[in-house]
Amino acid sequence: MSSRPDLSQDSASSANGAGDGQRRVQQRERGSGARMRLATWLQLPRDVYLLLFYTLGKGFQLTIGTLDINYYAHSLGYQPDFIGLLSAMPALGSLVSAVPSGMLADRLGYKPVLLASALLTPLFLALIGLTSAAPLLLLAAFFQGVASTAYWVTNVPLLIEKTNEEQRVGVLALNSFLLLGVGALGNLVGGAIPELVASLLQVSANSVLALRWGVLSASLVSGLFGLPLWLLQASPPTASRRSSAAVQTPIPHSAAAASSRPEAAERFPLAVFAQLLVPDLIFNMGEGAVIALIQLFFVLRFALLPGPLGLIFTISGLAGGLFSLTAPLFVHRWSKIGIITTVMYLSAPLMILIGYAPLLVVAVLGEYARSFLRLLIEPVYTAFAMEQVSERYRATLSGFYSVTWSIGYSLGPTVAGWLQTYVDLSAAFLFAAICLVIAASLLLAAFGRRPARS
Repeated sequence: MSSRPDLSQDSASSANGAGDGQRRVQQRERGSGARMRLATWLQLPRDVYLLLFYTLGKGFQLTIGTLDINYYAHSLGYQPDFIGLLSAMPALGSLVSAVPSGMLADRLGYKPVLLASALLTPLFLALIGLTSAAPLLLLAAFFQGVASTAYWVTNVPLLIEKTNEEQRVGVLALNSFLLLGVGALGNLVGGAIPELVASLLQVSANSVLALRWGVLSASLVSGLFGLPLWLLQASPPTASRRSSAAVQTPIPHSAAAASSRPEAAERFPLAVFAQLLVPDLIFNMGEGAVIALIQLFFVLRFALLPGPLGLIFTISGLAGGLFSLTAPLFVHRWSKIGIITTVMYLSAPLMILIGYAPLLVVAVLGEYARSFLRLLIEPVYTAFAMEQVSERYRATLSGFYSVTWSIGYSLGPTVAGWLQTYVDLSAAFLFAAICLVIAASLLLAAFGRRPARS
């Protein structure tokens, strides 16, 4: 037996020890990285919290107003045709003012336009609640839509501007959750306020007086939640930032000729706008065909009463809003465009499942899955779109997105109503599925191989 030390065993032991040490270091680095990412996400700028707070109020304002304004008009004695026109006026106001509002925000800056929205929206809501004349109701609803549009075209660009890439999707997910998830509770609040007023004033809950207070409460919520926006830090308009950057940046002699045409580098990105907006229009047509009429579909197909119907969609909104908070986890693993198009492709068969489901439970589960996926891609889709254009055109792009939403949610329900009347109830869901597949395919063809912008 040799007395020489077993060098192979010592080497193996050393190698194992080194490997264990390296793994421990890697684990510590991963843990430290995760803690740093969490700290980065939690340490948001103050302005982001102010914007999110206003979004929370906007969610409550929308649901309270949607519930009580129609009931209020009904209590005044107006018929469904007028109430339908009244409901369409805010969308018409948004359609007319969306692009001008976005261009104005790019010129003047986001804060003044957002403050104007926060001041005027509660005023026009209050006018709806205080008047009973048909022309005034229609005008107030129209201008309330005009005023609210300024929020839609400035909120997202502001959140994009005030967050870094690591925080962005998470913040937009939280924004969607507050607007659509927590905001769904406004349906309960909007129903409780007339009941409370009725008990205090000894009147009927469906009386003009009780419902008027419901509409005024939407105005009050909008006004109160908008007050902190005055504390937002104002930033110069994007045009001013571009001009100052051009002045401060030294221009090489070889680029002197190009410098005489400073707008050449900032040409309006018409092709990118078209590649983003055409699929969005088709997508909104499909979504509008289902969302606008899905409650009626459940009533006609499964003979649901209002109570169970409201419960189903309250749960859908809250649960879907919670699920939207997981968006950053998906973005961490996959590309934004991959998530968006995959969700659209998956949502298409879910549309068909809902429309042709033989049982209520199958249709409800399909609706929940569709709602979860839709709310999941909301912040991802928004972040992706805003990252495709320079800062100068983000508010303008938001304005055009309001236009595609308004048109899509007008054409989609019109087509769906015709299909449900002259074909069958389920045909609208097939139409929606086709729209989703087309929209996803167009997005994938335009952006699937394009490198991501920072």
